[in-house]
Amino acid sequence: MTQQPFSRPGAIDLSALKRPAQAPPSAPGAPGGAGAAGAPAAGGGAGGAYAVQVDEQNFQTTIEASMTAPVLLAFYSRTQLPESGQMADDLAALADEFDGRFLVGLVDVDTSPQIAQAVQVQSLPYVVAVLEGRPAPLLQDVVPLEELRGALTQVVQQLTAQGMTGRHQPRAGAPVGDEEETEQVDPRYAAAQEALGSGDIDAAVAEYQKLVDANPADAEAVAGLAIAKVMQRTQGVDLHAARAAAAANPDDVDAQTLCADLDLAGGHVEDAFNRLVDLVRRTSGDDRTKAREHLLGLFAAVGNDDERVLRGRGNLASALF
Repeated sequence: MTQQPFSRPGAIDLSALKRPAQAPPSAPGAPGGAGAAGAPAAGGGAGGAYAVQVDEQNFQTTIEASMTAPVLLAFYSRTQLPESGQMADDLAALADEFDGRFLVGLVDVDTSPQIAQAVQVQSLPYVVAVLEGRPAPLLQDVVPLEELRGALTQVVQQLTAQGMTGRHQPRAGAPVGDEEETEQVDPRYAAAQEALGSGDIDAAVAEYQKLVDANPADAEAVAGLAIAKVMQRTQGVDLHAARAAAAANPDDVDAQTLCADLDLAGGHVEDAFNRLVDLVRRTSGDDRTKAREHLLGLFAAVGNDDERVLRGRGNLASALF
């Protein structure tokens, strides 16, 4: 499974979808009617407080919800590929576990082919992450539940470290309010996130360090600190010079750890891990300790439940023993 952080390419082309002038009558107490962005999932998809069944009528409002927190559009067909339907159900269940950190929009391509055409879906399953109206492909393979949970944990940790902490309100019977009322920001991370937002990475590291010192079990703070430290170490670094130095000095711990940071920052997670595992295997004494501890920090940045981290830990154990 390939899992990248959220990116922001061009917005979804909605021109293929023609919205009706008037929505169909709403049921009493349901602001958007059945299938609206404020209603629970229906029509064969998984139910849940943070999942909606998406059709042409509520597609636009579902995309607009990504201005508050991420929306995951899960395209599936229970007739063409039953496994894609099961993965859509799993995503809806995980959305409840993450308590609104993302909303799952369930798109049945058999009943809503226009949406699949607008998003240019080529195969199933297909999951698109939408943040502030802009999409990025996230998954294009059937992924088991536990791997999905690990991948989404990493995404949420990365977003938190970047200061993106909005949450969706529960969809079932939730009142419709202003966007400012919908977004919930955890005050614990406010100072660190503000520092990241202003580009003061040193201050962000210091703030995350305070949180970790106060509660070493705070997984989001630990991940935020690890990611902020990678950003701190790679800030202003000449990429080509750093890679040349690492190639010329394969046993130089400083050169190799910096190159591993650059690998991780560039999305080459396994390259970063393998570089440091090989360094651990070749070195001894203080150099080996430094390389091992640096690698553990990168594991924390990615997330301990990520399958690549699990493999990396196994490789590290083999290198050590």
